[in-house]
Amino acid sequence: MSETADALECRVLMRGATARDALMTRAVLERADVQVQTCSTLAELVDELARGAGALVLAEEALADPAATGLTQALQRQPPWSDLPVLVLARQGADSRVVAEAMDSVANVTVIERPMRVAAFVSSVRSALRARKRQYDLRATLEGLRVADQRKTEFLATLAHELRNPLAPLQTALTLLKRKRPGPDEAARHYDMMRRQIDHMVRLVNDLMEISRITRGRIELDMGPIDLRQVLRDAVELSRPLLDAAQHQLALRLPEGPLPLAGDSVRLTQVFSNLLNNAAKYTPAAGHVVLTAQAQDGQAVVGVQDDGIGIAPDMLDTVFDMFVQVSGASKAAQGGLGIGLTLARSLVELHGGRIVAHSAGLGQGSTFTVRLPLQAEPAVETPVDAPAATAAALTALVVDDNRDAADSLAEFLEAVGMSTGVAYSGAQALELLPELRPDLAILDIGMPGMDGYELARRLRQHPAGQRTLLVALTGWGQQRDREATAEAGFDHHLVKPLDPEQLIALVEGFSR
Repeated sequence: MSETADALECRVLMRGATARDALMTRAVLERADVQVQTCSTLAELVDELARGAGALVLAEEALADPAATGLTQALQRQPPWSDLPVLVLARQGADSRVVAEAMDSVANVTVIERPMRVAAFVSSVRSALRARKRQYDLRATLEGLRVADQRKTEFLATLAHELRNPLAPLQTALTLLKRKRPGPDEAARHYDMMRRQIDHMVRLVNDLMEISRITRGRIELDMGPIDLRQVLRDAVELSRPLLDAAQHQLALRLPEGPLPLAGDSVRLTQVFSNLLNNAAKYTPAAGHVVLTAQAQDGQAVVGVQDDGIGIAPDMLDTVFDMFVQVSGASKAAQGGLGIGLTLARSLVELHGGRIVAHSAGLGQGSTFTVRLPLQAEPAVETPVDAPAATAAALTALVVDDNRDAADSLAEFLEAVGMSTGVAYSGAQALELLPELRPDLAILDIGMPGMDGYELARRLRQHPAGQRTLLVALTGWGQQRDREATAEAGFDHHLVKPLDPEQLIALVEGFSR
């Protein structure tokens, strides 16, 4: 709200018994720092009311004006949040009929008998204005809730749309594989496509989980000395497929010297990859993207500039907010939930930095600038040797009440050389345990009857399961969920859908 509009809504509109009374009353209130607008007629006061008011002060004589009907109607048309205070300055003596009618027709009326003590009158006016201020706060809250609800509705519609997009080709490919029974080459093409679509769905769900963790303050950064230049190179590598697919030209301009700072390299790579992905998605084909970095006043300043669809001026302050999408942007983007910028801002702020958006307007491209505090000393990068892969014939137990999930996971483990046993409940798993004696057990958590936590505790107590590598496989990935699985005796916590490469790496690092 502008300063002028705010002033109008905080003023007192007054209609006195006489012009002299109005001047005296106004002088009293203005000495108390109350803004007053005197009105020569009640009709004028009704007109001014439409522009805004914090309270009304009316002499009893003014209520006999025929325009009082218009005032009553105006007050009865107030929105649900509003209950404008009306102070009536009544004549001394018997109760007045017009005052009684005013009290019956208008809810928030306070009657003050004349003559009155100045202190009591000023106190009453200030109390009325404070009550009106609380009404304005309620209005702002209700408007915020309305806008948030509208954004969430749009977000859920976008989420449903984005989840349907990969499901459609998955369903089509499965139908083709079942009906056509294609040869290996043709089938491999369908499998590759299905893998891409599943990866896309996983990214959508991961973004949602990241937002949930950040908004609840449950994200932890793995801070260490890094060179921001390497982070930016890693981000380019992640975003390269999207940039190349759109035939964009990327210009990478990094300084020759290091940009040392303390940060989580994985999270910062995620930040700049998100910005590059946005530039790729919201820029028409064969566009230009420029990634720059420099040291400036003790800060690393990174810019991601594109010549894409741009941002309207009224959206620059809200483009990072949850559930906000730039008008028309969802049509330009090739998939996504529109929460990448929210993630980016949150992660940058966790690093003590700041991110801002610039655009000359729609159709004129965008620039996102990130500022992060530099360290005095350059970062030292220690190369990490890749762990040597170990191959071993292991026995695995898969437990999941979802038979398709259990059987397919067991088939995958067998394909990589393990022998497996499958159980669809905790009780079945305990029956298999003495004979199977598994090296690895992958347990679903949310099973009916005996859940994964209880099964893990029983496995740990059984002689055949005391040395078993226990892996929880669940759709829950919050920190409290990981703490619960660790307390139950699990060695690792994996989140559905399972990343096969992550499981293979875990098994390869397992020493029997």
